[in-house]
Amino acid sequence: MKKIFLSILLLGILNIYAQNIQNNPTSNHGNKFEQLGTILPTPNVFRTASGAPGSQYWQQRCDYNIVCELDEKNLKLTGKETLTYYNNSPDVLTYLWIQLDENQHSTINNANYQDASTLNKTMSVTTLERMENTKKDNGYGVTIEKITEITGKSLQYAINKTMMRVDLNAPLKSGEQISFIIEWNYNLANRMAMGGRGGYEFFPEDGNYLFTMTQWFPRLCVYSDFQGWQNHQFTGRGEFALTFGNYTVQMTVPADHIVMATGECQNYKQVLNTTQQQRWEKAQTTNEPLEIVTLSEATKAEKTKSTKTKTWIFKADSVRDFAWCSSRKFIWDAMPITVEDKKIMCMSAYPKEAYHLYRKFSTKAVAHTIKTYSKFTIPYPYPVAQSIEASNGMEYPMICFNYGRTEKDGTYSEAIKNGMIGVIVHEVGHNFFPMIVNSDERQWSWMDEGLNTFVEYLTEELWDNKFPSRRGPAFSITDYMRLPKEQLEPIMTNSENIIQFGPNAYSKPATGLNILRETIMGRELFDFAFKEYAKRWAFKHPTPADFFRTMEDASGEDLDWFWRGWFYGIEPCDIAIDSVKVATLNTEATASFGGGGRRNNTARTLDKPQVPLFDDISKVRNREDKNIVFATDADTTLRDFYWRYARGLEPYDTTKYTPTANAFNAEPIDASTKTKYANTHIYEITFLNKGGLVMPIIVEFRLEDGTKQLERIPAQIWRKNEQKVTKVFMTPKKATAIILDPMRETADIDESNNVWTETNSNTIPTKFSLFKSGLSNRRNPGGAGKNPMQAAKEKKKK
Repeated sequence: MKKIFLSILLLGILNIYAQNIQNNPTSNHGNKFEQLGTILPTPNVFRTASGAPGSQYWQQRCDYNIVCELDEKNLKLTGKETLTYYNNSPDVLTYLWIQLDENQHSTINNANYQDASTLNKTMSVTTLERMENTKKDNGYGVTIEKITEITGKSLQYAINKTMMRVDLNAPLKSGEQISFIIEWNYNLANRMAMGGRGGYEFFPEDGNYLFTMTQWFPRLCVYSDFQGWQNHQFTGRGEFALTFGNYTVQMTVPADHIVMATGECQNYKQVLNTTQQQRWEKAQTTNEPLEIVTLSEATKAEKTKSTKTKTWIFKADSVRDFAWCSSRKFIWDAMPITVEDKKIMCMSAYPKEAYHLYRKFSTKAVAHTIKTYSKFTIPYPYPVAQSIEASNGMEYPMICFNYGRTEKDGTYSEAIKNGMIGVIVHEVGHNFFPMIVNSDERQWSWMDEGLNTFVEYLTEELWDNKFPSRRGPAFSITDYMRLPKEQLEPIMTNSENIIQFGPNAYSKPATGLNILRETIMGRELFDFAFKEYAKRWAFKHPTPADFFRTMEDASGEDLDWFWRGWFYGIEPCDIAIDSVKVATLNTEATASFGGGGRRNNTARTLDKPQVPLFDDISKVRNREDKNIVFATDADTTLRDFYWRYARGLEPYDTTKYTPTANAFNAEPIDASTKTKYANTHIYEITFLNKGGLVMPIIVEFRLEDGTKQLERIPAQIWRKNEQKVTKVFMTPKKATAIILDPMRETADIDESNNVWTETNSNTIPTKFSLFKSGLSNRRNPGGAGKNPMQAAKEKKKK
């Protein structure tokens, strides 16, 4: 017993010692390159140190059979669902937690997470009414009618805001399952006025509704190996943690409504007319989007408003959620694509207000997204992918809701067009993160939003090389990174506590992954590791540690320094050229090495920027890759006025950058050798890490003959001194300018200290001498096989 106690004590001391070293604030090196260590959870039989699911990994399952009815007149939804819950955990469960997300709209049962407020000199009546109404029941939120076992025996339950605990009549042991029934109803919210992701939008011009049913039924919470029950309240920001299962859903709606939903419809022959059914069958083999419900049919339905009803039946397997929409305003088009011999129906539904944009672009954007994400992750496993125009931006399995409406005359701005394509790519892309790679959105928003935004960027880049992606290029995050520290928080911050939600959950993680791909790891290594993560965790519940560990395990790259700085920290990148020494060949001497004149670099500006702001490293490499065909080139119907207009702009620099060698070859010192290196220039540059975040050092030398030389130094150059490093470079000709990070790859927040130019430099070049050098003595300036003292003695004798 004494030995065990001493062992535990020793482990505790070692752990404290390791943490102190890891976070030693007085060290001038090593801190940022320490391993994450105890910051990450301890590997176990459920989750391995490699980042893969362990040999005893498990997860729960819940199947749903739902019957519901939409009351358009009273704006109410009524439902009855049978849930079958499978306890695959090793634990005994005595209760289950259910999510009641619709309580978000209730004034008495919402999560009640309040933000600070201030008193203004003027306050609107609306604000006062809102403050007054928060004390009254507004009639929204879920009404639970009853919960029973299949046998009819009642189950007790307790509602805590947006969560409901169902107490089981008998413990649910490991390996067992239970079926029970929940009957419920609620009033649908006007989401355009009240906010939220689901509800209805009313069109006063034609008196019709567009219903989006999202988070619309009581859903099981996740019970996991790493957290137990994920029953954190739904505030409206941190999204969802959900259990996979199989769904059968019957929706009764007005007879002239078109229903689009997760999964595949089981009864099109009963709900479509003969002509529409024939179009649907023809759409199975079309090469272009084909209208199943036409503009004229939708416009006619807007005016007639049937009082009868129809029931649509959908099935979906292995999904974590189910969403649907219903309206008589919908135009519906579809076309198939093939991904690894599997047919996928790509579809869009939209009101006439979006017709001239969605008819041309939406379904093709869906197809492009599915193909591109399948390339970078795993082949899309579902039979359907849909984009619905609902003046929104939200994602669910096989269906998403987006925006993009034209002017009344059918015209549209370039910003609306690009915004629409971007949101379709983003929301359709969410099928992969988190619908398939099923992370916990409520805890870690970046694991789905950030990863998805990154692949969205790759997908937009392959749509059109001039597409104005907002998130992805390193330089686009610098405005956020240079904010005062009190306005920043690490990416690893809980969703509810983030101040700058867009940059923190979307932009910064996406940018970080792009930096890894383009600058730190390279495309080949990164793409393999990222795809391995998707393969490992498809249809499972990954955590941040699983992602970090997989990326390192599959690439052979130690990236703990990057996770520590970019994901756990808030320091920005600001690398500066501090000083430059220059040396040229001394043709008279042969056995000594000369230094160079030093100057402080105070003026570092160039007359012209290196590249246009819209031209980033990914765009350049994509243009140079002859295997890449952009969607707008492969399908010229995607070109419009703005595409053609963009090609009429002045040309911009697409110069290729070719790194060159930085070493002398060992060879005899003769006249020809001296001639060979006659124009060689040596530059000793000292760099300062002013921002704190370590990054690779990328240096471009602009030579006097107009050519360029690019040098890439990995971030590990900082491992022995995180504040200041010096490096020697060789160029074949004199440099007229030296530029740090010329393609703006590292998110450097201050580019004013990134440039040295000959014209504003006080540096006086000195001379260096050639000497013989053995391969094993590259650091010995005295001569091959000799130490400096021996070399000096020999020179004196001669």
